[in-house]
Amino acid sequence: MWVLGINAPPAGFHDSAACLVNERGDLMAFAEEERLTRKKHALQQGPMHAARYCLKQVGIAPVDVDVVAIGWNVPYIYNIYGRQWTLEAATAWLKEVLGWDVSLPTIPDIEFVRHHVAHATVALHASGFESAALVVVDGNGDDESVSIFRGFQAEGRLIRKLVWPPSHSLGWMYDAASRYIGFDFLEAGKTMGLAAYGRARRVTPWPLLDSEGHLLQPPFPIPSGYAYEDILGNWRSQFEKHGAGRVTRDRHNLHRDDIAVRVAWSAQYALEQGLEELVRIARDATGELNVCLAGGVALNCSANGLLVEPVYVPPVPHDAGVALGAAWHVAPPRRADGPLTPFLGPEAMTTPPVPDDVQGLVSAPFDAAQVAQALLGGRVGAIVHGRSEAGPRALGHRSIVALPTPEGVRDRVTLIKRREPWRPFGPVALASQSAHLWHQREHLARYMLGSVTVTDAARTHMPAAIHIDGTTRPQSLPDDSSEPVAELLRHLGDAGGVLINTSFNRRGEPIVGSAREAVLTYRAMELDFLALEDRVYATATDWWRPA
Repeated sequence: MWVLGINAPPAGFHDSAACLVNERGDLMAFAEEERLTRKKHALQQGPMHAARYCLKQVGIAPVDVDVVAIGWNVPYIYNIYGRQWTLEAATAWLKEVLGWDVSLPTIPDIEFVRHHVAHATVALHASGFESAALVVVDGNGDDESVSIFRGFQAEGRLIRKLVWPPSHSLGWMYDAASRYIGFDFLEAGKTMGLAAYGRARRVTPWPLLDSEGHLLQPPFPIPSGYAYEDILGNWRSQFEKHGAGRVTRDRHNLHRDDIAVRVAWSAQYALEQGLEELVRIARDATGELNVCLAGGVALNCSANGLLVEPVYVPPVPHDAGVALGAAWHVAPPRRADGPLTPFLGPEAMTTPPVPDDVQGLVSAPFDAAQVAQALLGGRVGAIVHGRSEAGPRALGHRSIVALPTPEGVRDRVTLIKRREPWRPFGPVALASQSAHLWHQREHLARYMLGSVTVTDAARTHMPAAIHIDGTTRPQSLPDDSSEPVAELLRHLGDAGGVLINTSFNRRGEPIVGSAREAVLTYRAMELDFLALEDRVYATATDWWRPA
């Protein structure tokens, strides 16, 4: 049996994705549509290219797929808008989102998996925990904003414990704050980065949630129908009620705008308090110590880092992950050997460079000692290796790396990426080295999904990777890792064994996918070198000498 899991419109209108699993739940392929179309977040796009890639990897055709599983209850959503789900609607939908010919001899079964069930399923099976409390927090999925489950790995079984409606959405509250500041609905990470300035300056956050013991209760009457725009409008009124005026600074100077900082910090503080309470309730309701988080809010690294261990967040907690969750709901995997690898995307050499792409570049075999020497000399380069990372964090397979100590390196990387100067960078180190640089969070540091406080040693060895509030969002690699980044870390000598690790992409674009895209992006960003699989490319013959 073949199960194609997808996140797709009409409900999954951003971060569409596809994966393919067999009857044993073995994950055979996974791809995010944005990485293949180069349109960030794949807004309103079905996972047509992602599904095609998955089928090609296994060597099957659409007719061989037994089940298409989507991480949304589409018939229910159709019903809300006065439409009816029919066989005709199903065939038209398959044509629209996957490009499949509706004249197939047999239409695959279509399995609709509730959105939060799909989120919870991927978190449970990706964690490797035998059982866990599962906390799903996002903007809205079907008609839920928060769900708590108890999950059992071996049985592939979830028991729903508690649920909150969209009116109580932490995700929508945070979205409202982001929009008030001037960001769009998929830039919540910038709000999180800006909030740290409020924490560092000891700004008093406005109280945004009910303090009378009603968890997540918004401080305004609930509008009928839980309409998204109505809820956001009510939150905007709350900011204005507390005294929030107009944000006047441009994006590059938002950290100097007192209103922007206070709105961001107030929303962040409310989210942190709410998430901490939800995790406490989940443990009480399930009797489980292990907690898994999923949903878009689980990307809030600052909030994750405050939670009591053990806490696990999968590499795909956002909506792209429900493709895998829906597939695993239909065909649960056998007992996992350990946490899910994040390297699930297409291979780098799926589209290799053509001669014109590398014309004018010098090339040499990859030598970790030589690349480390370049980094020690202040050079900034990119690493592209193997299968790409699933999810929004670059973890060493599609990364820009630099030493976090030379004066001006942070400014240069910021300029290369055209990022706002107040946004932080995260570090990567081997596990044995990381112990003296930051507070240890085993599960969260695996995929760069939790912020932690840094040590005094970190201020010496990685000043360019420490945020204004004394935290960082780290990645820790096993000491025995054979990844190229791990090899570089072993050659850094007295430099602290740590590097800046940030995603390899230009502003407004998704992380690079193929080798050809890597070369083109390397040229456009004017990096010092590109370590691509077993070779290094550069524009200068002395790329490895000090900058």
